[in-house]
Amino acid sequence: MNRVSLKNKTLPLAAVLIIVASTFGGRWYELATKGTLTGAGAYDRVTDQFEEALTKIQENYAGALDFEILGKASIQGMLHRLDPHCAFFTKQEFDDMQVEQSSLVYGIGVQIQRRNNRVYILSVTPGAPGHRAGLRYGDAIIAIDGQNVTDWSTEQVTYKVRGRKGAPIELTVERAGVPNPITVTVVRDEVKLPSVRNAFIVDSAHTGYIALTGGFSMKTDEEFTEALARLKQQGMKQLILDLRDNPGGLLDEAVKVTTKFLAPGQKIVEVRGRDVQASTNTYRVPDNNQPETMPVVVIVNRRSASASEIVAGALQDHDRALIVGETTFGKGLVQGIFKLPFGTGLVLTTAKYYTPTGRSIQRDYSNVSFYDYLRNRNEDHEGVKGAPQGEALQTDTGRPVYGGGGITPDVEVKAQNTSRLHGRIFSGVFDFVRQLVAGQINGFHNYQIAETQHKAKITDEEINRYPITEQLLEAFRAYIADKPDFKIPDEQFQSHLDYIRSQMRREIITAAYGVEAGDQVYLADDAQFRKAVESIPQARMLAEKALRARAEKQ
Repeated sequence: MNRVSLKNKTLPLAAVLIIVASTFGGRWYELATKGTLTGAGAYDRVTDQFEEALTKIQENYAGALDFEILGKASIQGMLHRLDPHCAFFTKQEFDDMQVEQSSLVYGIGVQIQRRNNRVYILSVTPGAPGHRAGLRYGDAIIAIDGQNVTDWSTEQVTYKVRGRKGAPIELTVERAGVPNPITVTVVRDEVKLPSVRNAFIVDSAHTGYIALTGGFSMKTDEEFTEALARLKQQGMKQLILDLRDNPGGLLDEAVKVTTKFLAPGQKIVEVRGRDVQASTNTYRVPDNNQPETMPVVVIVNRRSASASEIVAGALQDHDRALIVGETTFGKGLVQGIFKLPFGTGLVLTTAKYYTPTGRSIQRDYSNVSFYDYLRNRNEDHEGVKGAPQGEALQTDTGRPVYGGGGITPDVEVKAQNTSRLHGRIFSGVFDFVRQLVAGQINGFHNYQIAETQHKAKITDEEINRYPITEQLLEAFRAYIADKPDFKIPDEQFQSHLDYIRSQMRREIITAAYGVEAGDQVYLADDAQFRKAVESIPQARMLAEKALRARAEKQ
């Protein structure tokens, strides 16, 4: 047999062994159990078969071969037969995952996103390397170290700009109003990846708002504690906790955040392993806890997952917070992280999460494709109101809750429509504002912004410096009229004026004061946020009722 030299392939040996198991595992197990193969002979037989298969592929396949991609796809195919959340990570992916959980990276300190077929800089962290190099809102990244990146994804550019601390990187950007590309050298440095992306006092009623949207990493509890203390010093009397788009993360950090609002001894989450009796681990609030007593409203959406669902589920089960928004993702599987040879990693489901009432968070994934599970959800079968899964369980005050489909909000509010027309408007507004703040729209030079003045909290006076006037809207209409990618019929323009105003205000304020300020002004047009503010009295009554119920039991 013409043997393939595995050590000469980019595919790690760990990957090879798992592929062997996935490709021949069934047959191997059958032969082994019948006594045909035993010990080293079984291993050699399967390895020989695998190497022979690789040889045939290498000698006869007509297309290009990338053994690392082939290996990863094989492993993922096997793992997805278990459940959608088991995964294999290459060395680079495994390193990136560990970095994300550490709350910091070495990079240049910019927030980027692919829009209109380019990757643009949306915000630059004050004092970070990108800020010192003069990068700004609206810069389109077109080359990195001389390599054209116009077709790259956000993830590809993000990976490229990260690296060793102190290592230089050369960025070439296209800037509105500047005829030629600008090339700058940026020296990488420590850049934080915060969990808490925004925190401020909302209104005269001293409503605090904390956007815990960046996942749960090693610094989450520290950041959240600091945000709480700062808002309380500013007079916060009630809290809106935003968990939308929070993908989850470290369980211990989610438990710490939840502990801040629950009474001593209350259950937070139960983790049940394969052997339920032997491997169940219950997390409870410590006896010396002194919880916050202010009313709390939690906002969730379809992308709130895992650890964020643990927080929402525990606060809902104990009637400590009112949940507003959409039914969450429904990821209640616990992943163990296993380090494999050559720096690769395996994420394998080892247990399941259950809320204090005993309901499962996990959504059903049987008879559903991997793509449909992640992207094409059918709400008729996900435990939403009107279609609960399993028997009703009861919160501390006797309210019914259901498991098996994520966390269903107490007050359902759908997210804003994201139709193709909205996408076209969104893209057109960004393109227009990029030119506007660069002083390229005739008659509106007072909107030109030379440098972003980052603000943690902006005033009405600062917002009103950039009014969304009828003249500005007409300028936008004229701007997109001759651009096929953005042009929309007049009747649709008129019927979507509120959305256009909202997006334009957000983009201008982002350019002027930073992405946090842009998010703050956008909240005024956010239906889920507005409903959360309206629901504070209901959250207060719910918390008081739960407090009385606990007192009666003692």
